[in-house]
Amino acid sequence: MGKVDLHVHTTASDGKFTPAEIVQKASVGGLVYISITDHDSIDGVVPAQEAARNSDQLTVIGGVEINTDVPSGELHVLGYYIDTANLELKKKLESLRESRIERARKMLAKLRRLGINVEYERVKELAGTGSVGRPHIAQAMLEKAYINTFKEAFDKYIGRNCPAYVERDKITPAGAVQLILRAKGLPVLAHPFTCPNHESIIKELKSEGLIGLEVYYKDHTPEQVQDLLRLTRLFDLVPTGGSDFHGLDSLNEPPLGTLEVPVESAQLLKEKLLGG
Repeated sequence: MGKVDLHVHTTASDGKFTPAEIVQKASVGGLVYISITDHDSIDGVVPAQEAARNSDQLTVIGGVEINTDVPSGELHVLGYYIDTANLELKKKLESLRESRIERARKMLAKLRRLGINVEYERVKELAGTGSVGRPHIAQAMLEKAYINTFKEAFDKYIGRNCPAYVERDKITPAGAVQLILRAKGLPVLAHPFTCPNHESIIKELKSEGLIGLEVYYKDHTPEQVQDLLRLTRLFDLVPTGGSDFHGLDSLNEPPLGTLEVPVESAQLLKEKLLGG
């Protein structure tokens, strides 16, 4: 059985490695399917697919991860096999990326009031050509020794309900599902346990066109995996999975392709695509 990782980030958003470097790592690791799913960006998809063009082993699925908000928390929606030329999708993602810049500036202002002085110029430098995200703020804080670990930035300062947290421009999970469908993609709910009432949300999103659940994920316990598999059967959804690899925090994230994701997950996605 080959290896599958359907949740991978690159320098197009808040990952450490370029799309070409991700492809190289995936090839060396013996993966057969990966999906580039950058936050609110599809800029890494075509470069990754170009890098894998001559591979007899590796297939790169074009994807995206759209951050959405619900009253009780935050949910992310993954889109697979999206049309990277879709103008509506490109315009909306550009708007979301621009809102990230303003959000980062507001977070840095809050951090300054807490005695943590991190310059936006350094955060933008860490982001490079990708969209600015909280991991870049965490990196800048770590560089200046305001924190001892990458995770500490989220736990104490910039995570939800922390003193320097700032809300994003909002898009609903249903809106993200519909946007992905209009871009000819397959919407999948990422790591559903970030929201307490996940089952009711899954039921609602199924009616909007959701086709899958991210069952196999780094933070899921065996019991949670079984619960999500039950929900995939209940709502006729594809069980998918991935490492959520960023390459930024070796202490708290699994290496690329090391999560046990059945190859059938990728095959079922392809069947859904071909089935319309």
